[in-house]
Amino acid sequence: MKKLSVLFAAVMMFATVGVAKAQKVAMMDYEAVLAVMPETKKMTTDLEAFSKTKGDEINKQAEAFQKDVQQYQAEVAKLTEAQRQTKEADFQKRQQNLQAIQQTAQNDLAQKRDNAIKPIVEKLNKAVEKVAKANGYDFIIDAQALIYKGGPDATPAVKKELGL
Repeated sequence: MKKLSVLFAAVMMFATVGVAKAQKVAMMDYEAVLAVMPETKKMTTDLEAFSKTKGDEINKQAEAFQKDVQQYQAEVAKLTEAQRQTKEADFQKRQQNLQAIQQTAQNDLAQKRDNAIKPIVEKLNKAVEKVAKANGYDFIIDAQALIYKGGPDATPAVKKELGL
């Protein structure tokens, strides 16, 4: 859907721009440049480490919970009805806590990613803007949104601007 709206905008732009004046348009592979930036690679490594740490903590708690459940199942015949109900209620609370911890960890990871990607995207956008001004491009369109790719490719110039 996003590509369709970008394509529609590009078609409309070309239709209206053709009447006004000839404008220089270039394409670039935004995602490819973003992927090779050292900041992106560092962010990915940091997020993977964060995710592994959180995952290990959750796995330890889940293993302890599982061990307690197995022990309960082995001893359930020896317990009174009141003891069983108490244990089962405790297990239910612990399971809910584990699920809440998992959800919180996912939210923390998403927030950490959002905070980390913002300055990287800003840096890339500034480089794109510099390249556009330096080469007289009126528009630089993401190559992934195009059906037909003709004309100049600004990807190498943006990579050069970023020192990649």
